[in-house]
Amino acid sequence: LFTMGSMTQMKIGDKIIEGKTKIVYALPDDPANVYIVSKDRITAGDGARANDLEGKAVISTATATAVFNLLTSAGIKNHFVRQHEDKSFIAQRCEMIPIEWVTRRLATGSFLKRNVGVKEGYRFSPPKLETFFKDDENHDPQWSYEQLVEAKLKAGDRVIGRDEVEIMSRTTVAVFEVLEKAWATQNCTLVDMKIEFGVNTKGEIVLADLIDSDSWRLWPSGDRRLMKDKQVYRELKEVTAEALDTVKRNFQWVAERVKLLETKPSAQVVVLMGSASDMEQGQKINKGCQGLGIPCDVRVSSAHKGTQETIRILREYEGEGIPCVFIAIAGRSNGLGPVLSGNTAYPVINCPPVKADWGAQDIWSSLRLPSGLGCTTVLSPDAAVLAAAQILSLSDHMIWSRLRCKQLYTYLGLLESDKDVRKDK
Repeated sequence: LFTMGSMTQMKIGDKIIEGKTKIVYALPDDPANVYIVSKDRITAGDGARANDLEGKAVISTATATAVFNLLTSAGIKNHFVRQHEDKSFIAQRCEMIPIEWVTRRLATGSFLKRNVGVKEGYRFSPPKLETFFKDDENHDPQWSYEQLVEAKLKAGDRVIGRDEVEIMSRTTVAVFEVLEKAWATQNCTLVDMKIEFGVNTKGEIVLADLIDSDSWRLWPSGDRRLMKDKQVYRELKEVTAEALDTVKRNFQWVAERVKLLETKPSAQVVVLMGSASDMEQGQKINKGCQGLGIPCDVRVSSAHKGTQETIRILREYEGEGIPCVFIAIAGRSNGLGPVLSGNTAYPVINCPPVKADWGAQDIWSSLRLPSGLGCTTVLSPDAAVLAAAQILSLSDHMIWSRLRCKQLYTYLGLLESDKDVRKDK
């Protein structure tokens, strides 16, 4: 079987598995990946309620593609490779781990039934994490941490132990928080969502399966009455053509708005160096900003020798009217950071290039400042980038998301290193 993508013909192999809403095919010429096709089918209650819904496959694929593109941009490891056709996409071949990971911000749905006395809308801070073993016949029973670890599930070459559970737990909450921040920009509350993981051919645990309107509860303006998710279908007293059309319109509404979640940068960093000799430090900061998707300009201006030009450059960037952080690189008698700080309400960070000969003396010009100045001082370019990014993340959810994921994978890297040296691995 062959299928035509946007540019190339692709050979489709045997069916690997068929679920309620999708089919997964092998790719003979690309064994590390698979071909996933969505179906015009909607189900609820472990398949107890099921209906054909023309157009759902296209809508689900569009939604999933936008979600995975956003998560990839943020830095979440996932199985998505690229969209192929309007109902299909290419993904890494994974052996799925049969656990649903559910993150909740507000109490609703099955949580209320299992926790009598909790009112709908109770807010979980931090988000509530629950796990359910995938077993339709037994209605996906909830599992505890201890059950997850003791079950010793196997996927690929990995046995699911405490380290693997920790990887998935941490990643699940990060995925939720990234999407929660993104949906908040559209005045929508992400109430809860479920995801799954798999082990790819490299042995990595990655976010897998499909993420679409079947995966979450979404309340525009935080109002349950306006919900746009599959809960509308679940609560239908009678499934009619008109009711199904309403469900489809809701899904289409989500598919259109999910494309707006991954925004272009709306903030910037400006690096001002006291001289061209500071270029190495400036380029390190520029590279770090690029890694977080933050536009960065590098300029040369001496506050001692060209005060008026320094102020002119400052006003140039203030006039652009977008969030901006200034990073001043000046070592000997640093007047650049203090002059900037004394003439703008924008944040200023000193990052002096400290050198061995006079560093101990020079640093005081960045640390001991006149009253009324609020510029902070860090010593490493990486720290300057992170400090600027944290400031800008208050108004840009994509920068926040990249920081969140950077912190996640720093921690998970340490976890993997610890596993490598532990005796009980």
